[in-house]
Amino acid sequence: MTGLPPRIHPLVRSFLADEAAMAGMLARWGSPLNVLFPEIFAANVAGFVGELDACGLRYRICYAHKANQGRAFVRAALAAGIGIDVASAGELRSALAAGFPASRIEATGPKGRDFLGILVGSGVTINVDNLWELTQIVNLARAGACHGSSRVPVLVRLCGFGLAKPGPRRPSRFGVPVTRYESVIDLLGTAGESVDFLGLSFHLDSSEVADRVPAVDECLRFLERAWAAGLSPRILDVGGGFRQAFADDPGTFEAYARAVKCGLTGQGKPLTWGGATLGYRYEDGGIRGGLVSAKYAGTAGGPAFLRELAASPLPGQDGRPVARVLRENMIELWLEPGKSLVDHAGLTLASVEFVKEASDASVLVNLDISRDKVCPGDQEVMIDPVIVYRSRARSPDGPPAGVFFAGNLCLERDMIFNRLTFVDRTPEPGDIVAFINTAGYQMDLSASAGLMQRQPAKAVIRSTADGFAARADTDDQDEEAGTCSTSTSPS
Repeated sequence: MTGLPPRIHPLVRSFLADEAAMAGMLARWGSPLNVLFPEIFAANVAGFVGELDACGLRYRICYAHKANQGRAFVRAALAAGIGIDVASAGELRSALAAGFPASRIEATGPKGRDFLGILVGSGVTINVDNLWELTQIVNLARAGACHGSSRVPVLVRLCGFGLAKPGPRRPSRFGVPVTRYESVIDLLGTAGESVDFLGLSFHLDSSEVADRVPAVDECLRFLERAWAAGLSPRILDVGGGFRQAFADDPGTFEAYARAVKCGLTGQGKPLTWGGATLGYRYEDGGIRGGLVSAKYAGTAGGPAFLRELAASPLPGQDGRPVARVLRENMIELWLEPGKSLVDHAGLTLASVEFVKEASDASVLVNLDISRDKVCPGDQEVMIDPVIVYRSRARSPDGPPAGVFFAGNLCLERDMIFNRLTFVDRTPEPGDIVAFINTAGYQMDLSASAGLMQRQPAKAVIRSTADGFAARADTDDQDEEAGTCSTSTSPS
């Protein structure tokens, strides 16, 4: 068994080659430590821009701030000329502090009365989640119009589209059901000139292009109904949820999944901790269910997903591809990628505290980090970390060793992974474990304050002619906190 090797960006690989630099950063900022690579973020933006330009579309990209709180990424988005998607008053303050003008900010997600009061009249585009929100916006906008305020720009998010294929789907808690679309039209009709209805949006909890096509098709029909009602929408916002590229070889993921199943059925060595099933279940002589994880076998990232969507034929538009229909109808395409913009643009470093034997003879490698600081929610991370052995190197004595990585909370459930990880040799105290590609929702969204432990600091890496320069992720862009001299030039 060879485990689950991750795809590693060349810039990150060069950084990982310098053990002394990483050790110095951990000594300065502490372990665990999150490391950000804004240059990779900028390259990811360029990938999206290239695809959109190739389609000849008018468009706007908004970085979904919630994917990562790093100030370096917000600044990189500003420098790249794209917009930003905020989902709270705190994220709005962050965007404004970085220098984003209101015209390049979009507010999404559910919004309460106080947040709406801040947004209306600010010039920020409000992506409306529900009819209550729209009613509040219309009332506030009409009141503001009496005092000379400008029109409030809004998008309306819809949900409940037809399925691409038969089968059950969980309902979404976000958006206005398509069955209530006439209420949307009626409310907008009462707004007069106080609200600028820009268009429609959706965000599907799916990374399948086939699920997006029916949503695009239905939104185009709804835009036509809005035009017929005398409104003038001109934007279709397809949200986020674009893919990440975690692996170079999906075969390793598939082989590991098969081995997990064999272990659960007794046909092979168990690969999970304490009977964990990772989402599978063994019943009636077979394996049911599926891995509770992201699609770690994916080898194509967000720009490739966008290219596939743009070329997809629309049944309701005589089979013409999405990009062509948008161009012909002069509809601007908006999107809010988050994890795909920070794809490979971050990693998390943690130190090995100690190694012990469990009651079932399993080898536990305890780290100074908890599971919820590197795992998104209850999902299992299905790529292996990179071990930086600081102890004197020695050749492995045999096949890769299988270990379980354990966290630093005094809770039985705090296993970094509930699966066996295969390493060249068992790590020792002081060795560094680098978790790859953690910038998307893993660094911030799941972080807890359990046991009053410190939250990991963030360091920002910039490549230089001599290697890498590192600084703290602070409001001061010019604050340098040390230089990492690498033995391998970044590429």
